[in-house]
Order: sequence, then structure tokens, then C-alpha cells
Amino acid sequence: MAATNAIPVSDHIKKIPPAVRPIVQAARRTVKAAAPTADEISYQSQAPRSPTYMWKIVRYAVNGASVVGIGTFPRHSTMFFYRGRELDDGSGLLEGSGKDSRFITLRAPADAERPAVKQLLKKAFKLGG
Repeated sequence: MAATNAIPVSDHIKKIPPAVRPIVQAARRTVKAAAPTADEISYQSQAPRSPTYMWKIVRYAVNGASVVGIGTFPRHSTMFFYRGRELDDGSGLLEGSGKDSRFITLRAPADAERPAVKQLLKKAFKLGG
């Protein structure tokens, strides 16, 4: 059952700083194009007080398993892959060294629309779904 006080993704996007809002919107379009049937789940969070912390906006899941999320900082956005360590990244785009997840830094809307990003998304949804 959905929470009655859930924050819709559209409300998050309205509050994102104007400098990064187009990047988040482009990332969201790219994910939806790669996996149109994935569940879009809004994070129930607010903008962080520190500019060094990521504001997680939305995540996408298949069969209950989180595949990719979108977050933002004041000057750039991030697409993070929950099982990124398992992805075959011939493009060299994936960053991070965590136990499982990896991320891509997006500094412009065009970054989210690159063919290599679309390929990673396809692989992530195939792995996760």
C-alpha cells in the first residue's frame, strides 16, 4: 500500500536547483526509454543540507529489485547502478569502488543521452530483471 504522504518525482524535480534540473530530466527520460515498464519509485527525502551529499530523487526497479537510481548535487547529477560491480562496462564510464554499486557522473543533459549510457542501462535492466 502506498504512503499517503509520498513525495511524487515531479515535486522533487520542481525543487531541484535550476542548474541541474535539465540533467535530471534527461536522465529520467533515458531510463524510461531503456525500461518503460520498470517501476519508478520516488525517494522520500529532502535536499541535503550539505552540498557534498547526494540528493536521491528516484529509483527504478524490476520485479521488486532496484536497478538504477538518479540523484543530484548542486552542480552535477548522478545515475547510480545498484549492481554496477557486475556490469560489463567497456565504455569506462562507471565510477566508484563500493561493494556493489557504481555510478556515472552527469554534467550536462547530453551526458545522459550518450549511447554508452543507454547500453549500460540495457545491461543493468537485463541483469536486474
